[in-house]
Amino acid sequence: MRIRHSLALLLLLAPAAASAHGPAAAGAAPLPAVTTVMTQPLSAYPGKEALMITVEYPPGGADPVHRHDAEAFVYVLEGSIVMGVAGGKEVTLTAGQSFYEGPKDIHTVGRNASRDKPAKFVVLLLKDVGKPALIPVP
Repeated sequence: MRIRHSLALLLLLAPAAASAHGPAAAGAAPLPAVTTVMTQPLSAYPGKEALMITVEYPPGGADPVHRHDAEAFVYVLEGSIVMGVAGGKEVTLTAGQSFYEGPKDIHTVGRNASRDKPAKFVVLLLKDVGKPALIPVP
């Protein structure tokens, strides 16, 4: 189950990354590895679920522009990442620091702050059951 969710999320990321970086994607930032940790229906909130994932940015890795249509809570485990949403300031986070994205936010910046060290973080998404975790934004 973990691998299937991870592959599904990566498949969602791949087309957006290719279009964001051109058809060949040569020289494009490496995509992150996404792994589902757990999914839990929220019985006190019918139709809602919590989805917890880990994201590992390789050195120089980055996300394509996207949104989540969910409350997203990010907690950095290792390394240093740069995060930003449309209309907000970019922030650089290190292990132990956190970031929040609202359901209407467009995640314009998500990347490893390092070109030679990996970074890893956990994301908790509170979302509607059956909705995708990630929605590419052209």
